[in-house]
Amino acid sequence: MAVAIKTYVVEHLDPELGPWSSLEYQAIATETAETGSKFCLSSLSKSLELPNELRNTPGLVVEHRSVEEIYKLEKDKVCLLDPAAPSELSIEDAALFDVFLFGGILGDDPPRDRTAELRQKGFKGRRLGPIQMTTDTAARVTRLVIQQKVALDKIPYIDYPELKINEHESTGMPFRYVMDENGNPVMPKGMIDLIKSDSEKGFGDLF
Repeated sequence: MAVAIKTYVVEHLDPELGPWSSLEYQAIATETAETGSKFCLSSLSKSLELPNELRNTPGLVVEHRSVEEIYKLEKDKVCLLDPAAPSELSIEDAALFDVFLFGGILGDDPPRDRTAELRQKGFKGRRLGPIQMTTDTAARVTRLVIQQKVALDKIPYIDYPELKINEHESTGMPFRYVMDENGNPVMPKGMIDLIKSDSEKGFGDLF
């Protein structure tokens, strides 16, 4: 069976883009391209200079327009991944929606309701369970459900993993991740090194 082509959109709601978000967006673009689907960063300020590594990532589409403007004629085909939505994402949603929308930054701790602005614009919503995910994890889980037909509750997860910083120190990640075959959290390439190098900073400095 052919995998349906879908579009994944992150509405970047911040005037800046930190190293954490850059690595997440690179991962989303790369993984989405591998499925033959599309990844779009929308609402980017024209004055925002993307890092070279992100700008040159295959599969990335940059849009200065808002998602509301891009899809004003097909709003009913856009699904907002929303922690406050009344129902969870299901395999059947693949037949209802062509575009899956994420309000960056999903990975705040504590979580800020960054999707509230998008919710108010009338997009239909689905949730990804009760535990906060990073943006790349949310996109990864959505692809698994929508394109690979894995039910949300059948995906292997690891919650609040501990990352070893050095021999004497570790840090707890306050998010849910997809678990790989070795029992480790799936993270963007370079993310663990970024966390280790900035372990003395708060997460807010990384986004």
